[in-house]
Amino acid sequence: MKNKITKRILQAIPMLLFISFVSFLLMNLAPGDPAQGYITPKMSKEQADLIRVSLGLDKPMLTRYFLWLKNVLSGDFGYSLVSRQAVASEISSRFFATLGLMGSSLLLAIFISIPLGLYTGMHRNKFLDRFTNILNYIAISIPSFWFAMILLSIFSLKLKWLPSVGMRTIGVTSTLDVIKHGILPTIVLSFSNIAVLTRYVRSCTITELKQDYIVTAISKGASKNRILFKHIMKNALLPMITILGMSLPSLVSGAFITETIFGWPGMGRLGINSIKALDYPVIMAMTLVTSIMVVIGNLLADISYVLVDPRIRRGNENV
Repeated sequence: MKNKITKRILQAIPMLLFISFVSFLLMNLAPGDPAQGYITPKMSKEQADLIRVSLGLDKPMLTRYFLWLKNVLSGDFGYSLVSRQAVASEISSRFFATLGLMGSSLLLAIFISIPLGLYTGMHRNKFLDRFTNILNYIAISIPSFWFAMILLSIFSLKLKWLPSVGMRTIGVTSTLDVIKHGILPTIVLSFSNIAVLTRYVRSCTITELKQDYIVTAISKGASKNRILFKHIMKNALLPMITILGMSLPSLVSGAFITETIFGWPGMGRLGINSIKALDYPVIMAMTLVTSIMVVIGNLLADISYVLVDPRIRRGNENV
């Protein structure tokens, strides 16, 4: 197990370097000039050039990339070109807000999709199965920003049940207030994942029901609950772990959109604002942090494989 984890970490290092270089290249090819936020029409060319020098924009792209990489390896992510604050402190102050939103949406998707997928697979082509399939197609097809607007219009503007923006109400510090603010963004972020996971669990359930060991268990009089939760669910967990690992990039990108719409004070909102302002130190740090999150998530998925399936664990021990 330790060798497998070490190998995966070593494999992730060149991938992270490649992602950072491509991101830096694309950012420099994008139209616009980060120094324009500091240059006024009354400034002379010499003053404008001094601003570019102070921001480090006078050096070639490769030189700036390697200088950035050297600083990052020493733990220095630089300073924001907009706020002039340390990039590390700006991201760390928003990291747990994003992590909490992503974690809650992932847990919600798991808790809903597993029992729903098992039940609809067990009762294939019945009313609930067909109705759920229609909802799954809708959830996969509709844009998340449109769904967010619909929820805001219904539950915030018309019914006034839930707050529309932010993470807290001004002057209120209770946990319940944070939960109320997080309900709508969590639903939006988990909606498509619930549909995808439910379909995969349903498909695995239908496949497992045709296996010989299930037919034998049914012939021996085993109850449906015993068949579902003792036999089928164990074998359905492995493909579900794969889908969860594959859904992490879309979860991260979805958090950017969701946080912007709901005014959630996380990394997504910071990232969108930084892209608009061409604040490349923040953009690069955000890219690196989110890439590391995806790598760690996939590593945890691999570890979960070993814990769930004894055959994989025995195979690793024999290697």
